[in-house]
Amino acid sequence: MISWIKACDAKTLNNGEMIDFDFEEKKILIYKVNNKIFATDRICTHAYADLSTGFVNEDETTVTCPLHMSRFNLETGMPENLPAEVPLKTYKIEIREGWVYILI
Repeated sequence: MISWIKACDAKTLNNGEMIDFDFEEKKILIYKVNNKIFATDRICTHAYADLSTGFVNEDETTVTCPLHMSRFNLETGMPENLPAEVPLKTYKIEIREGWVYILI
């Protein structure tokens, strides 16, 4: 079933930060970069590494995996370098009354 899930207060996100969010079995990461909010799966597609311990790259709008340094585009989920080859799942975001909602 597809539905919008209330994830976090938009005011708690500062530029360059990320917040992890779990819903049922899904591990999601919410980012704020250049005043835009993004959401992707939290686990790297190359090897099981938690991207919340990685790095947000504001200039490139990417997140870097802490394990093997693969970078993923936050808008598309596409890997931008090896060893990752499979994209991250991305999620649609809406801001409603100051809250971040994710379409799951």
